[in-house]
Amino acid sequence: MDGFTVSRANRFLETGSLDNKSMKINGESSSQVGSLGSTSPASGKSFADTLQDAIGNVNELQKTADKGAQDLATGRTDNIAEVMLSSERADIALKLMMQVRNKIIDAYQEVMKMQV
Repeated sequence: MDGFTVSRANRFLETGSLDNKSMKINGESSSQVGSLGSTSPASGKSFADTLQDAIGNVNELQKTADKGAQDLATGRTDNIAEVMLSSERADIALKLMMQVRNKIIDAYQEVMKMQV
């Protein structure tokens, strides 16, 4: 995943595709987003709010994939490609969320090791 930055990951989670036309995070341009630990005047969102939104987006992708699989199994839809795409989108989003969680835990452990 070389070159897969946070802004590109957010864009992928929101749309399911990576395009370089306009990188936005939650409707804000990537130049307006401040550092992770603070809120910038332009975004008005804290790191915790951004993380909560990302978790909510992953949950919605999982629900969409589950509903698509149910619809395919019960015969309500025959669009296998769309069901597979939503399933893969949800899988990638979950894997990305787990990697972010692991990085946050590693950073927390590093901070706890620091001597004051």
